[in-house]
Amino acid sequence: MEVEVKLRLPDAAAHQLLSDALTSSHRCTHLQENIFFDGLSGELSAAFAALRLRFYGSDTRCVLSLKSRPVLSAGISRVEEIEEDIDPSIGRACVAEPWRLTALVSSSDIMKKVVEEFGLGGEEDKSVVCLGGFKNVRAVYDWKEGLVLELDETSYSFGTVYEVECETTDPERAKELLEGFLKEVGVPYVYAQSNKFGVFRAGKLLP
Repeated sequence: MEVEVKLRLPDAAAHQLLSDALTSSHRCTHLQENIFFDGLSGELSAAFAALRLRFYGSDTRCVLSLKSRPVLSAGISRVEEIEEDIDPSIGRACVAEPWRLTALVSSSDIMKKVVEEFGLGGEEDKSVVCLGGFKNVRAVYDWKEGLVLELDETSYSFGTVYEVECETTDPERAKELLEGFLKEVGVPYVYAQSNKFGVFRAGKLLP
């Protein structure tokens, strides 16, 4: 179970203000490309699940993930998630020919789960479609009390969303700390009401 505090920033100015306030804690910045897949009949979406390939930088890394049963309330997100690293060249081949994902069933626990639990076909089945995706610039910060903050600038074809996230085992405490810090440095925010995939599927900016 992935548990995160997710706060939405109103615009680029608030994003820059928070970035400046966190400069001394900066660890790294990731350039991410996120590509999503589903069955021809929307089997995953119907079960509130999302199958994603995430590419880092110039394809230096590729991560296959399956998220399911998301719940987002009062700025705290809970979702079941499993991840696997795969060869980036295989990931790109799957983007070009999505049926190749189900051909990974013998080597991927995620694809085995997709096939067995969500009804997609086995090896050589061509019932997977690529939904497209979006790009994200993620700045990572080593913050207080061992918490790691992720400051996101997510670019969709229809607009840009700015967020700050914090994965934690104690979301109420992390939210209290983060909200206090944002108020201290004068960064406006609201509780996120939709995740990135939800915004992508809606085709418009959501709160």
